[in-house]
Parts: sequence; C-alpha cells; structure tokens
Amino acid sequence: MIRKRMSSFLLMGVLGATSILRSQGLTAAQILDAVDRNLSSDNQVFTSRMVVHGRRASRTIVSKSWVVGTEKAFTEYLSPPREAGTKMLKVGKQLRIYSPQTDRVLQISGHMLRQSVMGSDFSYQDMMEDQSLQEAYHAELEGSELLDGRDSWVILLTAKKLGLAYPTRRAWVDKEWMLPMKEEMYAKGGKLLKSALVKEVMNVQGRTYPKVWLFKDELKRNSRGTEWIIDEIAFNVTIPEAMFSKAALRR
Repeated sequence: MIRKRMSSFLLMGVLGATSILRSQGLTAAQILDAVDRNLSSDNQVFTSRMVVHGRRASRTIVSKSWVVGTEKAFTEYLSPPREAGTKMLKVGKQLRIYSPQTDRVLQISGHMLRQSVMGSDFSYQDMMEDQSLQEAYHAELEGSELLDGRDSWVILLTAKKLGLAYPTRRAWVDKEWMLPMKEEMYAKGGKLLKSALVKEVMNVQGRTYPKVWLFKDELKRNSRGTEWIIDEIAFNVTIPEAMFSKAALRR
C-alpha cells in the first residue's frame, strides 16, 4: 500500500522562489514540480513484491494495490500463504487491516503506527504519510553531488508542522530523470532513522518511475533492508468507489 508515489519515503517539498539553479536556469520549485508530476497520478493500480532480507534468509510478500490520490488506498496480499488474504484499507487518516486468520478488522492508530509491517523495514506510519510534501515541508537546496555517477541536486526538507514521522529529510534528485534517487530520514534531534535508495527505474506511460527501492531501518542492528519491487503499474485507470469501503475488507 505504499504509495504509489511512495510514499512515504521518495518525497519532496517546495523551495523558496529565491533559490535559483544557475546551471539550468530553473528554480528549485520548478524542479520539485517536475518530481511531483513523475511520482503522482490521479489513481493507479500496481502489483508489487516486498522482499524482506533477514539475517539468515529472505522472504517475499506479493500484493496488489489500488490507489486514488493521497487519501485512499486498498491493498490485498497474495502470497505467501501465511499473508495471503490479508487486506489493508487507508481512507484519510484511518488505517484498517483485515486478518483472515482471525476474521477480524483492526484499526491501526497511535503507537501501533510505528510497528513493522510484516517484519519489514517499513512501518504503518510510512504507509500513512502519503501526502503532498509541498504542504508538509520547507526545503532548501544544499548543492549538487554525483550519485552512482549521475548528477543530482541535494535538497534538505524540514517539517512545517508537528506529527510527521520524519521531521527532517534529505533527498538526492537526479537532474535528468527528475526523481529522488536517494533519501535519508531523520528524527527531530538529527538521528538517522531510515534510508531509501532507488536501485532501478522504468518507463511507464511516458514517465520515468522507480521500479526497485531498497528501504532500510537504520535503527535495526545488522539490517539488510527491505526491497520493494513494482512488477506492474498503470496510471489513471478506473477504480470502483466500493473498493475503499470497510465491506471490501471482508470480501
């Protein structure tokens, strides 16, 4: 259920109009607008794999998600058998999970949002923070760096409001693809909490889009991270409104 726009951890804010990128004559706001267009859509449907790398072995969880904007998302887990049939529904600030083992619907809130999703490096809060970063963060240009041999802008994001999972973020935006290829997420005191790295991109309906991410909880000792791989994705398709009802969780 991770967006879609990814949420959660491949994200940008808005820079002040005074920041000018002299090398290309663009304002930072124009760059972030391009990033936003690449990552966002009115709605999308995608099938993905979450590969959780443990200390001794890895396991793969397959799911299919339906997403509308930043407010609605429905995910059904398809495999392995232990997770198959589990469903997640996000509507606004509410997140509900259906477990076929118990035939119960649980609402995730408060401290539970910080818990790991199926043993991965993602938390429920990571999945919930699928919002416009232009509204949530201030940003400033720190400079340019080479990332894996490619020119990137380095952007620092600081929260405009309380309650965000990551008060500070730093992102490396590829100058050609206009994508945040690397991100670091920090606590209020400056401690590195999580990191994200785009390992592979793809072309989808005329846009360059991330295909493989490596997401890592930096507080986990010896963590090998969790890969998120998009196998199929389609933008701006028709999704029935009934998909985002509580009744859909038990179907």
